[in-house]
Amino acid sequence: MVINILGSGTSTGVPEVGCRCEVCTSSDKRDDRLRCSGLVDVDGVRILLDCGPDFRQQMIRIDDFKAIDGVLVSHEHYDHVGGLDDLRPYCRFRDVPVYTEESTANRIQKRIPYCFAENLYPGVPKLKLIKIETDRTFVVSNNEGQSVEVLPIRVIHGKLPILGYRIGNMAWITDMLTMPEEEIEKLKGLDCLIMNALRIMPHNTHQNLEQAIESAKRIGAKQTYFVHMSHQMGLHSVIDAALPEGINLAYDGLVINI
Repeated sequence: MVINILGSGTSTGVPEVGCRCEVCTSSDKRDDRLRCSGLVDVDGVRILLDCGPDFRQQMIRIDDFKAIDGVLVSHEHYDHVGGLDDLRPYCRFRDVPVYTEESTANRIQKRIPYCFAENLYPGVPKLKLIKIETDRTFVVSNNEGQSVEVLPIRVIHGKLPILGYRIGNMAWITDMLTMPEEEIEKLKGLDCLIMNALRIMPHNTHQNLEQAIESAKRIGAKQTYFVHMSHQMGLHSVIDAALPEGINLAYDGLVINI
C-alpha cells in the first residue's frame, strides 16, 4: 500500500490569507498545507480520501494521471467535497464512484445537482453516488476486477456524526473530536493511522494536539501521522521534533509505504 498525503491542512489552508505569523511566512515547505486529502494505492486499486477545493492543484502537483477507482467522502463540509467537479478528467477512464453515507450523499446532490441530472450537459463530471452504512464493509474495484474492502468508522465532528475509513492495516480519520468506544476496537492492529490534530489550543469540533496524541495512544497503531492542521499548530520542525515516538506530523507530498 502507498499513501500520498495530498493535503495536510485545515479548511483555511496554510498559509492563511492575510496572516503574517511565523508559520504562514515559513520557508519550510512542510508548513505549506493544502486542504486535507489523501490518495491510496492498494492491490491495483486507487482510492481518493475526500476531494476538497485544492484537488486540481494537488493532482497537478503529483503529476500521476491514472484512474481513480473510488472517492471516500468523510462528510459534506466544503473543504472535503469542494473539488468533486474537478474529477471530470478522471471520467475519461470511468464514471467515478463516490462513497459516503446517505445524509452526505443527499447534500452533495443538492449542491451540485447538474452532476446528477437526467440529461447531463457535455463535460459534466460523471459521478456515481454510492450510499454506505457505518456497520458494513464495502468493496472498491478497478476496471480490471481487482478490489479492496473498506470499513467505515464512525467518529464525531463536534456533534456531527461523520466517517473515517479503514483500508487494510491503514485508517484515515479527519475532523474528529470524539470517537465512540466501540469504534476503537475496529482500529486495532493498524500499521498506519492518519488522523486530525487541528492546533495546540482546544477546539469545539476538532481534536487539538494533546487530544490527538491521547487518541493515537488508545488506538495503538505502529505509526501515526497527524493531518488537518491549521497555522496555529506551529512550525512543523518544532512540533514534530517534540512528539512521542511513533507519532509524526504529516506534510503535503509525504509518501507512506506500508
